[in-house]
Amino acid sequence: MPERVSVFKTYKLFIGGKFPRSESGRVYEVTDSKGTWLANAPLGSRKDARDAVVAARKAFPGWSGATAYNRGQILYRVAEMLQGRADQFAAEVADAEGLSRAKAAAVVDAAVDRWVWYAGWSDKVAQVAGSANPVAGPYFNLSVPEPTGVVAVLAPQDSSFLGLVSVVAPVVVTGNTAVVLAAESAPLPALSLAEVLATSDLPGGVVNVLSGRVAEVGPPLAGHQDVNAIDLAGAAGQRAAELEAAAAENLKRVLRPAGTDWTADPGPDRMLAFLETKTVWHPIGV
Repeated sequence: MPERVSVFKTYKLFIGGKFPRSESGRVYEVTDSKGTWLANAPLGSRKDARDAVVAARKAFPGWSGATAYNRGQILYRVAEMLQGRADQFAAEVADAEGLSRAKAAAVVDAAVDRWVWYAGWSDKVAQVAGSANPVAGPYFNLSVPEPTGVVAVLAPQDSSFLGLVSVVAPVVVTGNTAVVLAAESAPLPALSLAEVLATSDLPGGVVNVLSGRVAEVGPPLAGHQDVNAIDLAGAAGQRAAELEAAAAENLKRVLRPAGTDWTADPGPDRMLAFLETKTVWHPIGV
């Protein structure tokens, strides 16, 4: 019998619930830790970034207006699907980070557990971030958390899947929508995560995934007037400083890179970073 020809996987961007190629038509080579070619990833452009922001803004009213319980159930469903594709993610993480298959599988298990952990916060974060405030007058004074809006997320460069989950999940569980730029040298786990999100109950546009160069896609996201906040986990040094300066143009919230240990147990900080506080006064009935 003739030797079988392998069918290589085509990775695409994830924008508005669909899988377009980069509008530029460009791709770049993705290699493993030893330099062996793995796949071609789409090389996202400024236009792709703008399209992703439009999709995220369109999805924001529906997602932020959903009940916390509903958001939690949708995110739990994503975790179920991640668990079902654990072997695929383990292979991609092993290639991306130079880990043994056993260690990569442990990383994937930790990422699924972390997604579940954040999903569990969906109907609890309001109790942590909200309050009933004492006032001198016949009023109820209540402070409640609300999502910031569209959040640009530069995924960590040193943790292709666990770090990715650690920055994406806290953004969306609180009702924000996200435009995610995958790790530049290891984008495949993020692009595969997009396939899971597309076939889950997550509405299109809530999470949009781009791959490409931080130097090319980062500035248009940081400077975009319709992006409300940016997580600079995947930027460093002078690049992070430049993006922070660009973000100041429309007073974006900025979460600065902090050398995070992605294997450490998380706290609520990343959720609280992208929440606003709305305070309401209401007369006390007589």
